[in-house]
Amino acid sequence: MRNEFKIADISLAPEGHRRIDWAWEYMPILKLIAEREEKRKPLEGLVIGCCLHLEAKTACLLKLMHKLGATVVTAGSNPLSTQDPICAALVEKGVHVFSRRGMTPQEYSDNIEEMLRWDPQIIIDDGGDVVSMIIEKRRDLIPSILGGCEETTTGIKRLQAMQAEGVLPFPMLAVNDAQSKYLFDNRYGTGQSVWDAILRTTNLIVASKRVVIAGYGWCGKGTARRAAGLGAKVIIVEIDPHRALEAIMDGFEVMDMLKASKIGDIFITVTGNTKVIRKEHFMRMKDGVLLCNAGHFDVEVCIPDLADLAIETQATRDNILTYILPVGRRIHLLGEGRLVNLAAGDGHPVEIMDLSFAVQLLSCIYISKCKLAPGLYNVPADLDAKVAELKLESMGIKIEQLTQEQREYLAAWK
Repeated sequence: MRNEFKIADISLAPEGHRRIDWAWEYMPILKLIAEREEKRKPLEGLVIGCCLHLEAKTACLLKLMHKLGATVVTAGSNPLSTQDPICAALVEKGVHVFSRRGMTPQEYSDNIEEMLRWDPQIIIDDGGDVVSMIIEKRRDLIPSILGGCEETTTGIKRLQAMQAEGVLPFPMLAVNDAQSKYLFDNRYGTGQSVWDAILRTTNLIVASKRVVIAGYGWCGKGTARRAAGLGAKVIIVEIDPHRALEAIMDGFEVMDMLKASKIGDIFITVTGNTKVIRKEHFMRMKDGVLLCNAGHFDVEVCIPDLADLAIETQATRDNILTYILPVGRRIHLLGEGRLVNLAAGDGHPVEIMDLSFAVQLLSCIYISKCKLAPGLYNVPADLDAKVAELKLESMGIKIEQLTQEQREYLAAWK
């Protein structure tokens, strides 16, 4: 037996509709796709199962997939990113939602199972948990699944591990690796939204502070660039020698976490790994440091180590829990160590997610048409380019085109 939805409060829908309407106003790419595809209804008859951050921008994608003919069923991918008014508004628009803000880890798992009871044929995952659960608990669904999309670096790493072990049972598109996604979402989206959340939550100045950023991938680069723009002294912690060298060339200091932990004022993890900041680092930190995570899972900051060291905890502000160490030093953890830009803010800017969700939508349409063998695939280059072209079109920008002579010149070898 399957349920229609499971949310906190359906009466919150009016507020949810207001938030969604605001986001939709600034999503020109999805609007263009909607105008061109609504009559054709390319997703007609398909069940799309999602596990995503349930906030206003995501709602625009889910509503559009429903409008294009799909039955859309979604669980929330993070207990602190779920917005209850958005869930209520989606239910009123015919989307089957299973989530609430503050859900427990068990509820999170249960909600994914509720979503899977709808027998989805296309999966949209955020971190790889849905694919993992299908492999471990719902292998009966595999024959009917056409494929899916993964939108996070962490999720791609998990899918790569599945593929290496030969257990990835259906095709998955690496949406995170599409240029229209990582060049903008990971760099500009994460860069801005992380600082939006930190500033909103703390009401403190960034200028003159030492900001330690663990990880110099695209998300780390964006976060570092915005920190520098706010006047911070930026320190990068990296394990990759090329990225470390790149950070130095970009004008930042590079050191290991042991050294950085003694001098940092604000710490941000953006690695996709576990226990990046742990006991030996907490023991060296100054009084009053801010600690937050911008990686997918709440494992980058080792909260059990921090709890073991603390003699007391205090909820000092909304979305800040302060750990008081025996020597009187205070360490302030933002957003429970979860994705700070969503746990303590509204996530990426609307226009950025318009790009990312357009890639998601077109990828779903592509999967519905193509019979692919199990495995991890890049988003087709022409589809990726189409999203960028639509964005430029929405901005009224026309780019240069190659002449026939130029095409022939580039194709020649002598």
